[in-house]
Amino acid sequence: MNTLSSSAAKAFALKFISGKYQGGEFPLKTEKQIVIGRSSELDMVLVEDMVSRKHAKITVAASGITIEDLGSTNGTFVNGEKVKQAQLKEGDRILIGTSILKLVQQGADSAHVDESMAKRKLEEAAAAQAARTSTKASSMTGKIEEIPLPDLLQLFHTSKKNGVLVVNDAHEGRVYLRQGRVYYAVIDDNHDLGPQKSFNRIVTWEQGDFELRPAEAQEFMVELDSSTEALLMDALRQLDELKRIQKDLPPPAARLALAQPLSAPLRELSPVQLDVLQAVHNHGALQPVLDHSPSDDVVTAEALVHLMKKEYVRVG
Repeated sequence: MNTLSSSAAKAFALKFISGKYQGGEFPLKTEKQIVIGRSSELDMVLVEDMVSRKHAKITVAASGITIEDLGSTNGTFVNGEKVKQAQLKEGDRILIGTSILKLVQQGADSAHVDESMAKRKLEEAAAAQAARTSTKASSMTGKIEEIPLPDLLQLFHTSKKNGVLVVNDAHEGRVYLRQGRVYYAVIDDNHDLGPQKSFNRIVTWEQGDFELRPAEAQEFMVELDSSTEALLMDALRQLDELKRIQKDLPPPAARLALAQPLSAPLRELSPVQLDVLQAVHNHGALQPVLDHSPSDDVVTAEALVHLMKKEYVRVG
């Protein structure tokens, strides 16, 4: 943990990593309070509906940097936790309205930036972000490299967000939120993949853009019923398991085929292993086998490794 109590010589800033002012920075001055809100009279003005007139206050002192909620309607969140008052450390993420701000260290000269210039730069960042945003209805955008998806979903869960989180990497993923709870997920509109498997994969993406769009009037036959926290824990557990067995798996596009002749007895296989064997026969490569298996990716991968070791399946 990087404490700020002994960092009087250091200069810090709030960097906007998501929302209307994405890309903007607001320097913090030592021994000064910054009041954040919608009112034009304040130090940091955030013009958006979910920000109160006087929303929060940040105090920079020799003992450290603190944030205090000023009785806002929608709350102030630090690292996914709703706070009344909290001590901040470098790297902390703050959610105010639809903006996510990160406390970052800057060069000593940044502390001397004129306040009117800081406000003007925020307005310029808002204009640039508006030009980049794909839809005016979008409430939040950002990059996964700045805020990993598990952290982002935890923020949305705590602040009870509604909408569709659209994530673009090599594929497009959609995570549907209702009062902060994840209830559906899909990749590239492939609903056959199922919401659980889709969610587990999306959460592992480490780069790309995200955008929180307004809720869609769409119903699904099957919804996820676990808590967001449980879903995230299971997805990250699966990621760890897949990394563990990655060395034993063939490349995603490698050709898979049943051994010829198939001398190993089928009666020794479990129902899951038989399902994976059939998927190998029907689809012939790792990725489509994972996609079409009724089991999750870890169970499918473990079954495939077993089939290869026991010479039911050959690569190439």
